Amino acid sequence: MALVDLLQSNHALLVAVTATLGLIVGSFLNVVIHRLPMIMERQWRSQCNDLLEIEASSDNKEAYSLIRPRSHCPACGHRITAFENIPVFSYLALRGRCSECGSRISPRYPLIEILTAILSAVVAWHFGFGWPLAAALLFTWSMVPLSVIDIEHQLLPDAITLPILWAGLVLSLFGVFVDSTASIIGAVAGYLSLWAVYQVFRLFTGKEGMGFGDFKLLALCGAWMGWQALPAIIVLSSLVGAVVGIGLILVRGRDRNLPIPFGPYLAAAGWLALLWGDQITHTYLRYAGLGG
Repeated sequence: MALVDLLQSNHALLVAVTATLGLIVGSFLNVVIHRLPMIMERQWRSQCNDLLEIEASSDNKEAYSLIRPRSHCPACGHRITAFENIPVFSYLALRGRCSECGSRISPRYPLIEILTAILSAVVAWHFGFGWPLAAALLFTWSMVPLSVIDIEHQLLPDAITLPILWAGLVLSLFGVFVDSTASIIGAVAGYLSLWAVYQVFRLFTGKEGMGFGDFKLLALCGAWMGWQALPAIIVLSSLVGAVVGIGLILVRGRDRNLPIPFGPYLAAAGWLALLWGDQITHTYLRYAGLGG
């Protein structure tokens, strides 16, 4: 109880504690980013094998989840010890290499941990102590793996998107961010708006412009922030996506036919709207000549 009182009264301490918690959660998010696509692939293979009545391989029969087996070096199989699993510190102490075989460890791991810590600290600074902080952290921590998985695999796993969408609807019952009416309309409007764009694009081009995961992600944002935030989220994500896409084409000569994941831009825009949605909307309306 004394700790709770201290966190309520000391804003700087709250931010520091939340950032530390973000480092720890970021370490777990690295596991989610690495393993969840593999778990999904195993499930798809198992379903295909069942459908075709094919005996599954021994690899697919082995238990594989977010917690089993223990983390290990993909090059030599060395099991990661507790000392080697300390966020950021272990990477620096090991100089980015496996302690057993010396294989290079991707810098993505400490970067994800640092990013999660920074985002968590910003959320704590913005909301202060209370239930909105806890809810906003849940939203933030879900956007990180969704974004990275979409970048690497062009997937937005339902295992993350749907529970967080439902969490937004439940939170609306208590008015944490928006009321239930705005939340339900936001979820429906978020899904249908991108679904309509998808159908029109396919009708005129014969191609699929985006995946169904994008529809669900915008529905998630609508459930958390209400239908009022959807225009700002769509505009922000589209602008950033367009700038990044054009930049990749100009700088790297990227093939225009190669898909560019839209999920990270939706996630980033949704996170910004969660924290500063009202200010963003008012600024947009003012510059559009629709507000005072």
